[in-house]
Parts: sequence; C-alpha cells; structure tokens
Amino acid sequence: MYPKSVRHMFTDYRHLARLFYSGRDFVAFDTETTGLHAADSYLMEIGAVRFNCKGVCAEPFDALIRPPVPISEFLTQLTHIDNAMVAGKPRAAEVLPDFLRYLQGSGTVLVAHNAPFDLGFINAELERMTFPPLANLTVDTLPLARWAYPGLVRLKEKGQYKLQSLAKRFNVEVLAAHRAADDARVCMELFKRMLQDTMPVQKDCPPPGQLAAGQEPALF
Repeated sequence: MYPKSVRHMFTDYRHLARLFYSGRDFVAFDTETTGLHAADSYLMEIGAVRFNCKGVCAEPFDALIRPPVPISEFLTQLTHIDNAMVAGKPRAAEVLPDFLRYLQGSGTVLVAHNAPFDLGFINAELERMTFPPLANLTVDTLPLARWAYPGLVRLKEKGQYKLQSLAKRFNVEVLAAHRAADDARVCMELFKRMLQDTMPVQKDCPPPGQLAAGQEPALF
C-alpha cells in the first residue's frame, strides 16, 4: 500500500503505451538525500528530464540543495556530493518552486525508480513550505520492471531490479551513478526500454504508422 501522499500511481501497465502515446509530457526525476527517512532527512539534489513520445522536449533540470544537516562521509563517497559543494547552494524552499515550474502542472506524468522514496522527500519538503503534495500521476519503474521482466527474480545475483543493475543489463550508459540528473536520464531510458519490450502485451496501442519515429513496437 502506498503512503497517502504518493497514491497517484499508474499500475495498469498493459495500458502504459496508451498513456505514453496520448500526447502527455513525462518527467523522469530522481533525488539525492541526507538519509533514508523524509521525517528526519533532507534533499540535497534534484534532477529531472522532460520527455514525450517524440523525444526529450526540455533541458534537464539539475539543482544541488543545501540541506540543514551535514552530509555524511558515507553519502559523499556514494554520491560525490560533499558539504563544500552545497555550502553556497539554495535551500529546498528556494529550489522546489523552480522544480514545480519545470513540471508544468499536475497534467505531467512523473516517472521515478522506487518513486515513493523520491516523492516522499519532495512532499515532505513541500509540506514544510505549507505547499500541497504533488498530485501528478506517477509511474514507478521498480514494480514496472518486476512486471516486465519477472524472470530476473530467478537470477543468482541480488539487486536485479535496482536502477544501475537494469542499466547494465540493457546497456544504458551510466555517466554519473547516484547523481540525480544522470539517474533521472537513466530512469527515462529504462522506462522507454520497458515499454518497448512489453509492446506485444500492450492494450490499445496506436497502430505502428501513428507512432513517432524510432518508437516502433519491438516484436519480440
């Protein structure tokens, strides 16, 4: 069960193609945070990329954030974000209005890997600002990957459905793992790959001649 603030989840995966080719814009996004729990941890980076069935349709969004707590050495080693990098950066309350403008309203579909985590942090910051939580329809690529590739669960290695593991499996180039902007781009690429690979079971998909160039269904 998703938390109350992140229940706008798209889970009808057999109609994902209909949603994607409906003409709506999508924003794949990712966050880097000072901890695992939004109640006592904070954003330190947001990255996002806007796209639709014709391709990327805006410059990426990439913002470092100065959290109200120090960044641990563990997180610096993981993300390569240190306290000096964020010392002169704006607080979340200054960055989030720009992020909301990038989303261009609740009609944009959000895409994230383990979306409740990222949404939870963004909504926690919005609540601190007395803003309402995001109401955008959201596709979580983690359960989508489990639905699209159920056979991966039988593999011996662990973490088959992690973002970086999926990127390696499907030859999606990773330029800066655990940095929000690049993780958002990787998430977008994996989302499109999952849609392509599940075309044979998609319902109400537009005829091939109506699809954008480079978006023909994969017949395998």
